[in-house]
Amino acid sequence: MRHLLEPTNLTVEEIDQIMERAIDIIDHRELYAEACKGKKLATLFYEPSTRTRLSFTAAMMELGGNVLGFSDANSSSVSKGETIADTIRVVSCFADIVAMRHPKEGAPLIAKRFSRMPVINAGDGGHNHPTQTLTDMLTIRRELGHFDNLTIGLCGDLKYGRTVHSLIKAMSRYKGTRFVLISPRELQLPSYMVDEMRKSGIPYKEVNSIEEAMPELDVLYMTRVQQERFADKAEYERLKLAFVLDEEKMGYAKEKMIVLHPLPRVGEITEGVDNDPRAAYFRQVENGKFVRMSLIYTLLKWRDQEDNIKERTLVSNEGKRCSNPHCITTKEPLAQEFYVDDKGVKRCNYCDHEI
Repeated sequence: MRHLLEPTNLTVEEIDQIMERAIDIIDHRELYAEACKGKKLATLFYEPSTRTRLSFTAAMMELGGNVLGFSDANSSSVSKGETIADTIRVVSCFADIVAMRHPKEGAPLIAKRFSRMPVINAGDGGHNHPTQTLTDMLTIRRELGHFDNLTIGLCGDLKYGRTVHSLIKAMSRYKGTRFVLISPRELQLPSYMVDEMRKSGIPYKEVNSIEEAMPELDVLYMTRVQQERFADKAEYERLKLAFVLDEEKMGYAKEKMIVLHPLPRVGEITEGVDNDPRAAYFRQVENGKFVRMSLIYTLLKWRDQEDNIKERTLVSNEGKRCSNPHCITTKEPLAQEFYVDDKGVKRCNYCDHEI
């Protein structure tokens, strides 16, 4: 059984295959109108979503399939205390494939272990969001024509920004990729992500302003500061508009540079930028539907293939628990699992948080 929990579950060749299929769907939509006839997608969304949930629903409907599930955990048996393991066992009786969003990091790993159908991670806390990454990549492919030798600026909330984490993991595997990190000190990229970049020899630098970064960028990836990830409201208010992209700052950009944003935006891109042809974020939304069509189609075709997600070698917890308040282990009755990374640091198997 093949699943998609994070971008590295797919090889570069498989990502390219999904991109090609998405483009073929765009060019020949009528050929895919009944490609998933008789199949059912379960959408299990434990936290609010507009684009991702509707995009999955539209994708399955345009493939000729059906959709079931919930958009609010409070309207399901989750409100009665049902665990993810039990929910996924039940849903496996009704559906052929599942897209799951959860506020706790590592939740899709539990679903994968108990599911009898392919599991797609539609976002787990501040951890990963692989289908948004496929959306971003299809947009880059359609706008710029290639993935190699790109300088990508990542701006805003890099600490909790799961879309940022997933995009780094995916794009790091392409030749000549460089990253420019633009964020407040409090929202810098997590140490485990920086360690992965250093280990892979991926060039990156940190800058203090959008203007400083803009002239060298091929892609500017804007993100919102996520209020739902903050325990301290005052801290959120202080940081929410730390970096704002406006028409003046766009004047520093290359003629062919593109601006991406996973949306929703809450002030970090002014409406004046919308009219700039380099603003690709609404075209990005439509690409999300097509790439999810391609992914659903592909995973159902691969359903009988062996899972290529390699489980980590786990080590004793020595009585310790993960201290990340956003980790799924704080909510579900799980045995704590740790692994040791390449630098000898012990990390949580669910959320990658350093122990």
